[in-house]
Amino acid sequence: MNIVLCGMMGAGKTTVGIKIAEKANRRWYDTDGMITERHGRISDIFEYYGEPFFRNLESTIVKELAEKDELVISTGGGLVLLPENAERLKQRGKIVFLRAKSETLLMRLKIFENRPLLQANSGIMSEKLNQLMKERTPVYERVADYVVDVDGKNVDEVAEEILSFFKIQ
Repeated sequence: MNIVLCGMMGAGKTTVGIKIAEKANRRWYDTDGMITERHGRISDIFEYYGEPFFRNLESTIVKELAEKDELVISTGGGLVLLPENAERLKQRGKIVFLRAKSETLLMRLKIFENRPLLQANSGIMSEKLNQLMKERTPVYERVADYVVDVDGKNVDEVAEEILSFFKIQ
């Protein structure tokens, strides 16, 4: 069974995914990392080809990973918004929503080139993040098998909580 992490950018999906993989002796995959490795920078993909093209790349990665077992998968923030992606991931896995308050996310996030949906005047970053959270949180909650609140917890605490769901020590 795969452990699939979803949530907003800055929630800790990559960091927690790596920690879980280490502790559970599993292979870890980051969907955004795989896309970057194969197709270049995500910000360039958004700029030159658009978000729909990027979402198709995500779906291709999901098809590939959904065929494997015993993985830890850190997803991009919008990946599970497409119902087919969430359904495929659930065929051999459980989805864990890493939930964080906007204050936590804003504290963790900076405007980087690899955050194309937040790139804008830094004055509106909070507004854009809150809008994305309003759109995405209900979807994350609906597709998740487990929800972990990450606010005030370190990476080890979050990883241990997730591993306890799967009876992995």
